[in-house]
Amino acid sequence: MYNERREQIRGLFAAKPFVSIKELEAMFPNVSGMTLRRDIEYFEEQGDAIKVRGGARSTKFITTSTDDTITTRMHENVESKEKIARHAASLLETGRSIFIDSGSTLQRMVPYVPNERFTFTTTNPMAALELCKIGLPIVNIVGGKLDRDYQTVTGMHAMHFLSDINIDIAFLSPSGLSPKSGFTGGNYSECELKRVVVEKARLVVILLDGSKFDKSLPYTFCHLDQVHVIITDAPLPSVLTLEAEKHGVRVINVCEEN
Repeated sequence: MYNERREQIRGLFAAKPFVSIKELEAMFPNVSGMTLRRDIEYFEEQGDAIKVRGGARSTKFITTSTDDTITTRMHENVESKEKIARHAASLLETGRSIFIDSGSTLQRMVPYVPNERFTFTTTNPMAALELCKIGLPIVNIVGGKLDRDYQTVTGMHAMHFLSDINIDIAFLSPSGLSPKSGFTGGNYSECELKRVVVEKARLVVILLDGSKFDKSLPYTFCHLDQVHVIITDAPLPSVLTLEAEKHGVRVINVCEEN
């Protein structure tokens, strides 16, 4: 059924990167705030907007990612990623609820997962399929919008799904780490989801190779004081080393191991 108000709101999302609740209330003075919030939820379900504090962001202005595609990243720094992934798998704890995100390094971790009782939750369909082949692990795949280039599921439905999941250990892979910006990525929706995971997890493990040091992408999902372990293939830059020590972050350089 045609809804003139929603068509006007759709026009706003097509023209502006952010639409506030106050702006909508001024535009539609005879419509309740609750109804306008339902309108925003409608556009979020349609993939046109992402609800944030005070309003919503238009996906038209944030869907372009500065990350390389997963196919490209899978063929970069292969040897280092294998070492990082193998060590990450050694931190798995039987009987725990584990989150694995969609990073290329995380995808390499799956072959090292033992056939034991874990409950995995992932945003990566390919990782979910491979985890299912192991046998004993229970595998949850987050529902939502599938990005074909990055092989990750994001969006409102993914956020709602995660709100009902308890997470013991979260394995996350950023696209950059810098002293000022923290852990960053180029996909807004994916970083919003990672932010939720970091807040829920008992133990946050970051996997990243040295090429991502002192690199800052548009969206931050957490800072050094929110993580517990970093697994990498090179020494952290001195500023980051001091910050990690300050917050008690365990840094594991896999290239220093025998």
